[in-house]
Amino acid sequence: MTARYAVFGHPVVHSLSPRIHAAFGSQLGIAMEYAAIDATPEDFATALAAFADAGGLGANVTLPHKERALALCASASERARRAGAANTLTRRDGAWHGENTDGLGLVHDLTERRRIDLRARRVLMLGAGGAARGTAPALLDAGIDELWIVNRTPERADALADALGEPGRVHTRYWDDLRNLGAFDMVINATSAGRGGSIDLPFTLATKRTLAVDLSYGEAAVPFLAWAEAAGCEQRIDGIGMLVEQAAESFAIWHGRRPDTDPVFESLSARAGVLHTAD
Repeated sequence: MTARYAVFGHPVVHSLSPRIHAAFGSQLGIAMEYAAIDATPEDFATALAAFADAGGLGANVTLPHKERALALCASASERARRAGAANTLTRRDGAWHGENTDGLGLVHDLTERRRIDLRARRVLMLGAGGAARGTAPALLDAGIDELWIVNRTPERADALADALGEPGRVHTRYWDDLRNLGAFDMVINATSAGRGGSIDLPFTLATKRTLAVDLSYGEAAVPFLAWAEAAGCEQRIDGIGMLVEQAAESFAIWHGRRPDTDPVFESLSARAGVLHTAD
């Protein structure tokens, strides 16, 4: 029987994960089935259990389920526990084991593919949900100097900062404080604000040397990257590279072999054009 895998999200119809994992499987000669399963927050636990009962061996998890996914795991890696969120689930002894590959994917894309040095950067993280939780620890490990977290619900930003456990490097502010924070070396959009069609940010956050990164890809990334262009940022990156790299980490966890990501990244980038939605 073909091994079964899936990505869970809401919505999830846009997800490129099935295409990416199919390409990885073809590259390495591994037969597998990978589906996209739409589940509301209320139905996620039931849908995940049904998938396991039907023989599901592994799952990726995207918006808005990453934090809930970790809570449903019987065990989890230190990386997932530190993030407080899981995006990769593996069936072990009749239960789910949680991992988080988002941060690895982002850092690999920025430092390995694009040769960007993250060390000593002053970084602004917009958002404190599953995407922010998954990437913040890896950014700190990569050597950034300071991480400033701003979220429309301040309590979530404070909770993430507390979980990271580095008060000397991690700071939180209110959304209304954005105009008073000065310019950053790197601004990361980890919110779903772009899905609403616009994003309102002061231009004082950036200079031409600011690296602007949206963790989304496709249409969801357009508003933030358009803001970054208007703010004068010369380097503007969407989340397609992170998506491919985190998928490769998940694939390696499940199959024991890490695929070559360059052909898949190049194929998706060429098909999508310059701007690429979040997975």
